[in-house]
Amino acid sequence: MNTTAVNTRRFWLMGALMLPLAGMAASPQTMHMDVWKAPSCGCCKDWVAAMEKAGFSVRVSDTGNTGVRAQMGLPAQLGSCHTARVGGYVVEGHVPASDIQRLLREKPDALGLTVPGMKVGSPGMDGPAYKGRKDPYEVLLVRRDGSTSVYQKYA
Repeated sequence: MNTTAVNTRRFWLMGALMLPLAGMAASPQTMHMDVWKAPSCGCCKDWVAAMEKAGFSVRVSDTGNTGVRAQMGLPAQLGSCHTARVGGYVVEGHVPASDIQRLLREKPDALGLTVPGMKVGSPGMDGPAYKGRKDPYEVLLVRRDGSTSVYQKYA
């Protein structure tokens, strides 16, 4: 066998051995999320469970969220029952995991996302107690100046 053939064979053999490792390197890492909520809030616990199911690693502080929301610069009128920080962004309220993942992919120059209030049908507000009810709601992108635009609509 000539040198070129030997080198070609080595190249293909190494490629075949490295293929399983390539899949590991391409898999996304778990994104960490910090959440502040009231200790007794059931819908917050359900939202955290939805985030964990979506692949987020979540650390919960049962200290309430009003102070941390203000500290992060989110206007009170955009508030909800829990506040999260992930990837340098604020996530307020019952924001779906898919919108958070989109935010982290697109990386807009913004403060973060919010679903103000507690919208029935949103993640964490969609349990059996609501009997399948789904109210329309919007996820808002919050700019650094506090202004907002619609990021996603749910009917």
